[in-house]
Amino acid sequence: MADHTAPLATPPIDDATLAASGRRVLETEARGLEAVSERINGDFSRACRLLLAGRGRVVCIGMGKSGHVARKIAATFASTGTPAFYVHPGEAGHGDLGMITDADVVLALSYSGESDEILMLLPVLKRQGNPLVAMTGRTQSTLAREADVHLDVSVPAEACPLHLAPTSSTTASMAMGDALAVALLEARGFTADDFARSHPAGALGRRLLLHIRDVMHAGDEVPVVAADASLADALMEMSRKRLGMTAIADGDGRLLGLYTDGDLRRTLADPSIDVHAARIADVMTRAPVAIGANALASEAARLMEDRKITMLVVLDDERRVVGALNIHDLLRARVV
Repeated sequence: MADHTAPLATPPIDDATLAASGRRVLETEARGLEAVSERINGDFSRACRLLLAGRGRVVCIGMGKSGHVARKIAATFASTGTPAFYVHPGEAGHGDLGMITDADVVLALSYSGESDEILMLLPVLKRQGNPLVAMTGRTQSTLAREADVHLDVSVPAEACPLHLAPTSSTTASMAMGDALAVALLEARGFTADDFARSHPAGALGRRLLLHIRDVMHAGDEVPVVAADASLADALMEMSRKRLGMTAIADGDGRLLGLYTDGDLRRTLADPSIDVHAARIADVMTRAPVAIGANALASEAARLMEDRKITMLVVLDDERRVVGALNIHDLLRARVV
């Protein structure tokens, strides 16, 4: 009896053949993108204006591989200032159509332009008054003709050698969705801060949202001594506050200098300095690198890297000392 559970034998194939296959796919898809790029014209601009004018959200729909692309486009829209979500057209015909309001714009993806599940929804969407942007590979398809604006994403060839699996066509649709999202982003004046508000979790949100004031040591935790303090007093302050430094400030709290662990090593190595008699003003670093409390924590990380330092004193607009932080604070906040 034949063993039907055994894996099918495959002919041996060398690395060069595999690499050539991969390059062929990318070259085919690149040609497809070039073809689509040449069609970024008045229809694209009209689609953008229709999406910008929408009073509600952009509802992206698509079946099969086009559905996966539509879902990704909706996610890209939502994270770049254009409220959007995905609705499965098959489920829409069984109740989910109620998720689409008359204020929404519909973006429908179907490379053939003849997906039954999408065409079935058109009469309801038309009756409800939803503007329709279609993305297809056939300009004479039913979906293309019924749309208010049609975007032609046809490609010369699929990368699949059988010409069956959507490859170049899905890449083209994905890229067209990105083009729409970025054009809308720029038209809305969407900023990095806006982007961060929809990405509060993870490293991206931390880099874009976290400010110095959120991670710095403040109040009694800030090591500060007066200019007439002795070096011994300054070292005691550094030991108590455990930040590897102390700021030196005048009577109004304005920064005069900084003394760090590195400065201490240099002081001990200088035979001309009497460490028992020295005043901190004689050995401090004048005009040290500092940062404002309203700056982004990522700016502190970049400043430390550029200046090859591991700590910063934080100042207000009057150059008064209001905080301090070191590289460990940024590491704990996962900014670096």
